[in-house]
Amino acid sequence: MNITKDTVVTLTFRARDAQGRQIEDGRTPRAYLHGGYGNTLPGIEKALEGQVAGYQATVTLPPADAFGERDESLVTSIARSQFPPGVKVGGQLQGTDDQGRQAVFNVVKIKGPVVHLDGNHPLAGQTLTLDLKVLDVRAASAEEIAHGHAHGAHGHHH
Repeated sequence: MNITKDTVVTLTFRARDAQGRQIEDGRTPRAYLHGGYGNTLPGIEKALEGQVAGYQATVTLPPADAFGERDESLVTSIARSQFPPGVKVGGQLQGTDDQGRQAVFNVVKIKGPVVHLDGNHPLAGQTLTLDLKVLDVRAASAEEIAHGHAHGAHGHHH
């Protein structure tokens, strides 16, 4: 079966950043619903469209096909007094950006009375290289299509 819209793809991938540092080891299979549902990186969908189980490839994804370009409007500083006790670097907070969109902000630095937050994905702005291996391709169920994601072993569990 070919990978097309509304197929469930099970794959492994090893990911490296532009400096060659490993980000994902590729040991754990993952399943996603193919076809623009936002369940995987856009570049992975482009690379796998029309392929079959057993397909392997190494692809380099520019930021637009990976986690997007950095958006400096998502970097902000807030008074530490506005946070609950225990806020620390590496923590995550859900909030609203300057345009009113929901976003997850990472605490990147705390300097005195100021907490520095970044709403960008940690890999935003980076080119990634992925070694992809397609393990299985199957037709998605009506329930998976309605829910917008794969179910079952390596997919989403309700």
